[in-house]
Amino acid sequence: MDFLHIIFSSLATTLLLIVLAFLSLILRIFIGKSIKNTQYAPVIGTVFDQLFYFNKLHDYFTDVALKHPTFRLLGPDQSELYTTDIRNIEHILKTNFDNYSKGEGNKDVITDLFGNGIFAVDGVMWKQQRKLASFEFSTRVLRDFSCSVFRKNAAKLVGIVSKFSEANEVFDVQNLLMQSALDAIFKVGFGVDLKCLEGSSKQGVAFIKAFDDSNAFIFWRYVDPLWKLKRFLNIGCEAALRNNIRLINNFVLSLISQRREQLETNQHCNEKEDILSRFLIESKKDARMNDQYLMDIILNFLLAGKDSTANTLSWFFYMLCKNPLVQEKVVSEIEKVMGNQENGSTVEDFVEKINDQVLDKMHYLHATLTETLRLYPAVPVDGRVADMDDTLPDGFKLKKGDGVYYMSYAMGRMPYIWGDDAYDFKPERWLNDDGVFQPESPFKFIAFHAGPRICLGRDFAYRQMKIVSIALLHFFVFKLADESRKVTYRTMFTLHINGGLHLLAVPRTS
Repeated sequence: MDFLHIIFSSLATTLLLIVLAFLSLILRIFIGKSIKNTQYAPVIGTVFDQLFYFNKLHDYFTDVALKHPTFRLLGPDQSELYTTDIRNIEHILKTNFDNYSKGEGNKDVITDLFGNGIFAVDGVMWKQQRKLASFEFSTRVLRDFSCSVFRKNAAKLVGIVSKFSEANEVFDVQNLLMQSALDAIFKVGFGVDLKCLEGSSKQGVAFIKAFDDSNAFIFWRYVDPLWKLKRFLNIGCEAALRNNIRLINNFVLSLISQRREQLETNQHCNEKEDILSRFLIESKKDARMNDQYLMDIILNFLLAGKDSTANTLSWFFYMLCKNPLVQEKVVSEIEKVMGNQENGSTVEDFVEKINDQVLDKMHYLHATLTETLRLYPAVPVDGRVADMDDTLPDGFKLKKGDGVYYMSYAMGRMPYIWGDDAYDFKPERWLNDDGVFQPESPFKFIAFHAGPRICLGRDFAYRQMKIVSIALLHFFVFKLADESRKVTYRTMFTLHINGGLHLLAVPRTS
């Protein structure tokens, strides 16, 4: 069933009960949290207001944040505080890190999909996964293996886009990038050739759709007061979510079982490369790491590995099409760093020359990808829950159990953070006078999180995005298939382009 049809088929029932929920809410508002109490952030509505702005939720929050850097939405039992204040974000994610957790409410919402993976847990489980993942990401073997995978996938992408280009045919670059990213993360994560790009994995295609739709269904729970009832009755989007999760779990558990069997019999398996093999070896020392737990860990890696790169690259190509001068500047840098290529050299020959030395010199490309993430962060809003009463650096108070969310999508558009040109796509803002990339504080540029939970795969993501970008831009000029079409996002945990991004590719040699 179509996602929007599922959503709107249950919307009427939801709206009937909103009035009752709102009356219940009013009775609680004045218990220690008066609307006019200046000790607390200004109230701009209730959590149910998000229903009416859902399809443009991040832009709605942006408009509010322009007037109120910190504000509240009132819920039945607690406040939900939203902030773009850099001081608050550093306080939550670093200075007072131990006072904030995922919170039982958030865990309730996301556990069905993310289980006990690193994005959904705190405490001992988080520390165990973080420590093990940190060690794995620091190994040279994994880095070299992943780069090899990224280069091969980039070459495949060039070959596929070439066919569309030769036929002057419109194609959905986001769909291709999603398939490529899934192939890459499955190879690096599972040691499995999924072959989504080659069109030979119907299971892989079904997995992508189930995973992306589940991502959206789970996010819908944050604005649907009846989601638990629907889950109990197994109706509407909750029924679809249950079916999707069953498909996802069966698919991943099957891969884990196959990989475990290969390790035990040592068939076609290099235990020093893919992440799953390393976790399987570790599981022999820790009985808690059963197949279910391993599945949760890997699904969280999949979300980070697929969506962060594929979404960002999709928005990257959209911005290059909207800013053709930037596209040409990136290409000029590629030509300058890579040098003239020999006539008759293959795509594979070209991508093999994209090594660490080349990537390190691509300052303008790095700045352009980072500028894309500033305006279109992979995770547009994220947050924590206060485990104890607290006062934020901006002076506003929080009660135990209050949620506090930082809005990276809105932050990228705040003049009080980035200047009067905050809405402008301007890679140069990241470069010094010598054209060298200059990073910002992770609490200002929050696309990769910050503090103890900062993204471990940040360098891997940049490496993959650069390799794919260099390969595609070396061979093609990209243009929007329909300049008049309004490109926007699908409201979910990660920032997908709604309906895909349809492009035309012209051979650069022509």
